[in-house]
Amino acid sequence: MATGRKLACKDAVGGIRAVYFADYSTLGTATISAGVVTAFSGLAYTLYKYDVKSASGLEQTINSSDESGTTFYEQALTVVLTKLDALTQAELPKLITGRAHAFIEDNNGNFLAVGMTRGTNVTGTISTGVALGDLNGYTLTIMAQEPLMAQFVTPTLVTANIAGGATPTQITPA
Repeated sequence: MATGRKLACKDAVGGIRAVYFADYSTLGTATISAGVVTAFSGLAYTLYKYDVKSASGLEQTINSSDESGTTFYEQALTVVLTKLDALTQAELPKLITGRAHAFIEDNNGNFLAVGMTRGTNVTGTISTGVALGDLNGYTLTIMAQEPLMAQFVTPTLVTANIAGGATPTQITPA
C-alpha cells in the first residue's frame, strides 16, 4: 500500500445525470495518469448523450481469485429512459447489438469510463407499465468485464466529442 485515506466531507450525492456512448474500438488506447484517463489514442470518436434521472446508476463488483491469481471488475450500469417513443425504439438496436464504450457523468460532476477496453453488452426491458404511476419506458442494463475499475476521465475528453457539440444531437421523445 502506498497511502491511507482520510474521512471524506459529506458533500457527495448519488446518481448519474448523463450517459455517453461511443462506437466500439474508436477510443484506442487510454493514457492514465494518477488514476485519471487524460487521453485516448483514437483521434476521431463521437459520443452520443443520453440524459437520465433517478433510478440510473453504476455499480462495480470486484472479482478476485486466489486459485487462478486473477482480478477483474464487473461493471453494471443501469439506465432508465422514461417514455416510449418511435425514434428511441429505432435507435436502441444500434446500442444493443454493438459493444459500445460508455461514459457516465455523475451528479458530482465526475466522468467515468465503462467498458473502456472490452466494450459493453446490453440487456433490459421495454415497458408500457400497468398502473398510471408505473414506468413507461426502457430500462437498460449495460454490463462490462474489465481489468481495471471504471476509470475517472478528464471531462473534456467527453464534452469535446459529443455529437452536435454544445447542442448535442439527441432525440426529444414526443
